[in-house]
Amino acid sequence: MSEPSVVVGTIGSDAHVVGITLLEHALKEAGFDVRNLGAQTPKEAFVEAAAETDASAVLVSSLYGHAEQDCEGLHEGLAEADVDPMTYIGGNLAVGQSEFETVRRQFREMGFDGVFDADVEFEEVVSTLRAELGMDERSTQLTRARS
Repeated sequence: MSEPSVVVGTIGSDAHVVGITLLEHALKEAGFDVRNLGAQTPKEAFVEAAAETDASAVLVSSLYGHAEQDCEGLHEGLAEADVDPMTYIGGNLAVGQSEFETVRRQFREMGFDGVFDADVEFEEVVSTLRAELGMDERSTQLTRARS
């Protein structure tokens, strides 16, 4: 059984990279094959990496409040590339973000399968991915034991 492939990165002009790097480590520890695109990543690079790795999931980070404009067209790009990973976004997604449920609804309407706020714990992201990708603890432990 191969490890599920995930793509992570910080989209647009956002230079915040510490959180996505820590998430990369948490995902690897949990048995995922991770491609970290780093900071200031254009949406086209997410699409390209998802296609190259046959990604099960794409996780987009944005902390500077301009996620809506940076993510515009991301899902269309994935569809054009004929890839259909689960998509998640997290961070401080809107300038002056006050009511997170409104922001969550907005990004769900844009096509994201999951939307996390800036205070999400890495364990919650990992457990959400494991559940939604159908991974169980036993299969991940077996994968890690073989490597």
